[in-house]
Amino acid sequence: MTVQAKPAAMREESFDALMTRIRACQVCAAQLPQGCRPVLQAHPDARILIVSQAPGRKVHATGIPFDDKSGDKLRDWLGIDKQVFYDPRRVAIVPMGFCYPGKGASGDLPPRPECAPLWHPQLLPRLSNVRLTFAIGGYAIRGMLGNRRKASLTETCAAWREYLVGDVLPLPHPSPRNTAWFQRHPWFETDALPTIRRRVHKLLRD
Repeated sequence: MTVQAKPAAMREESFDALMTRIRACQVCAAQLPQGCRPVLQAHPDARILIVSQAPGRKVHATGIPFDDKSGDKLRDWLGIDKQVFYDPRRVAIVPMGFCYPGKGASGDLPPRPECAPLWHPQLLPRLSNVRLTFAIGGYAIRGMLGNRRKASLTETCAAWREYLVGDVLPLPHPSPRNTAWFQRHPWFETDALPTIRRRVHKLLRD
């Protein structure tokens, strides 16, 4: 992850104060059917950063990132248990949208567009110990890779070896809705995941 220079105001604000401001955010209150409840975890010591899309309804209710079936699958992909996953000194979880956006015609609505441009530039440079960022799902892949992504999500994820040597690794979303994608692309489980798990374990061990 490229670390940008910190503005003077950011250097003066403690990390805890920044997190308090984020968790009190009401910028999108009028557009969120269930109100604002920013869900994320972060600490300056984190070695791994997970950038996901936006909390689902269950996560909105509990306030715990990936506290659902998607989280179970993601932890299995990474080969880590809940104790490690929910340790912010090891793993930071920063979505593209911090609040549940509501339900759409075919699943949850996209992350609110105000969120990442407002908060990511303030928060991500403070995670200066991150050595590997996972961009999970289409919105996160677009946000974190920009023009470095391929023509489609599948092509981007299929190029995992190329991205593994860099700082941002794209992954499909672990939602049960994507079961058909996993079945059509068995290489993800047989080829990509063993290497990804080894990389994760090394980063968390070193």
